[in-house]
Amino acid sequence: FVSYQVEILDWKTKKQLCFLDKVEPNATIREIRLMFHKLYPRWYPARQSIKLDPKGKSLRDEEILEHLPVGTTATLYFKDLGPQIGWTTVFLIEYTGPLFIYFLFYFRMPFVYGLDERFTSSPHPVVNLACICHSFHYIKRLIETVFVHRFSHGTMPLRNIVKNCLYYWGFAAWLAYYINHPLYTPPSYGKKQINFAVIMFLLCEAGNFSIHVVLSDLQRNGSKIRKIPYPTKNPFTWLFFFVSCPNYTYEVGTWISFTIMTQCVPVGLFTLLCFVQMTIWAKDKHCTYLREFKDYPSLRMPIIPFLL
Repeated sequence: FVSYQVEILDWKTKKQLCFLDKVEPNATIREIRLMFHKLYPRWYPARQSIKLDPKGKSLRDEEILEHLPVGTTATLYFKDLGPQIGWTTVFLIEYTGPLFIYFLFYFRMPFVYGLDERFTSSPHPVVNLACICHSFHYIKRLIETVFVHRFSHGTMPLRNIVKNCLYYWGFAAWLAYYINHPLYTPPSYGKKQINFAVIMFLLCEAGNFSIHVVLSDLQRNGSKIRKIPYPTKNPFTWLFFFVSCPNYTYEVGTWISFTIMTQCVPVGLFTLLCFVQMTIWAKDKHCTYLREFKDYPSLRMPIIPFLL
């Protein structure tokens, strides 16, 4: 066979970092990353971005050298992504914080509200229910992180964890402060409003979990090949007939129901922000599906059936 020579340059300075001789044509980018790592131990594979063009996209691990638009002497560009952290660890940190932060306000710690013993518990049952639902939501997320999710990208930059935690932890504190405040007033329509919201909340949580299971099954046995997700016999997955990212649809539904349940303005603002962010993610994923699959179902929208 014809062996390849691979030259790896710094993406910014164009300085040659290494020259790999007699590389097999069927070598993957992952194998090239490992060769590069042997020469530069501080740049472990997850920290490397290998590109065909300095300003282009990173090549995927599974891409094969001879299938790339290069000659037998290939020039690739390296970019240091910085220290990385695994997605499982990221999610565990992000979701554990809101769980415990909420309890600080729910149990009315003296340093939070600075009130006497008469205000150590709420007279409104919906406050207890809100704590149960909020805790259930994040416990479910933690369980999914450990037992359900399969991540196509193994790591993210370590610097992003601070930003992500500020978002999740900060909003958890903001919501909890108002919901558990001694001056909190319960929903206008009482039990009917609360019961409706709880049913909606549980249905959305069940739907969100069902979608995550379907997406996880697509990557069974460690496969990283992107596939089109389709509905199963589970009715919660039938939303796939109409949207590309029903997990985001259900997630937004969860927070809408929590807003109705608590009738709290900060929760509504958080829900709106969630919807905006998830719509951006859903549109991006929807465009990726359309680009990669010519037979992609035409009826699907990114996040809201028939609308958006």
